[in-house]
Amino acid sequence: MADRKTPDIKAIIIRPRFWIVTALAALLTAGFISLGMWQVHRLYWKLDLIQNVDARVAAPAVPAPGEADWGSITQSNDEYRHVTLTGIFLNEDEVQIYTPTVLGPGYWILTPLKRDDGTVVMINRGFVPEDLKDPAKRTPPQGVVTIDGLLRISEDRGWLFSRPNDTEGRKWFRRDIGSITETLGLSPAAPYFVDQEAGSDPKAWPRGGMTVLNFRNSHLSYAITWFAMAAMTLFMYGIFLRFEGFFGKSRARTTEEEADDEWE
Repeated sequence: MADRKTPDIKAIIIRPRFWIVTALAALLTAGFISLGMWQVHRLYWKLDLIQNVDARVAAPAVPAPGEADWGSITQSNDEYRHVTLTGIFLNEDEVQIYTPTVLGPGYWILTPLKRDDGTVVMINRGFVPEDLKDPAKRTPPQGVVTIDGLLRISEDRGWLFSRPNDTEGRKWFRRDIGSITETLGLSPAAPYFVDQEAGSDPKAWPRGGMTVLNFRNSHLSYAITWFAMAAMTLFMYGIFLRFEGFFGKSRARTTEEEADDEWE
């Protein structure tokens, strides 16, 4: 019976396919691990965001930022802050913004609130169904009012299938406060808006208190997926090395070895 030779390590590593497969496995493993670590980083960022938002929403209302503070407002530090402000609604400048909601399609009703210092803040008074879009079908608030709600940052993009705002036709599909206040000629206007809290009448329109505070958090499952892909890549690379004989007798059988078997 002929001796079966096991390829030695030196013979294995000089093969072009060894370096090609090794390089590919290294790149894939490094890439998958990097993506997994990035998702872990995003996971902790999202958990911190949720904790901060919950704390801001539950905190007592504080005065909404005045003109002197507008330049320092950021999404990470200020969005969803519980605020209060007082003023008079400019009902003639009401804006309706089309949106899909859990109550069906309809419109956000944004109305400018003029404060005592002359500054204007857009207030999202809430949602109305499509048949109540016309302001004539609703009773507007009159006189001095105090609004409690959540500070929101101007939207530079709308929901997934929304169209861009039509400033000339005054048709709005996202709460882009800068373009809205500029089109209406409101100045000085805050760069943020406020989502008004729900009123005492749960059946009243507009329906306030509809701020979505549920943040999708799938980063852990994504991280596990990427780490599993890295482990699978290493496992397949191990199979390749065993096939090449890196750990001992090669799993690949040469034509001469098969011929030897026939003579045995």
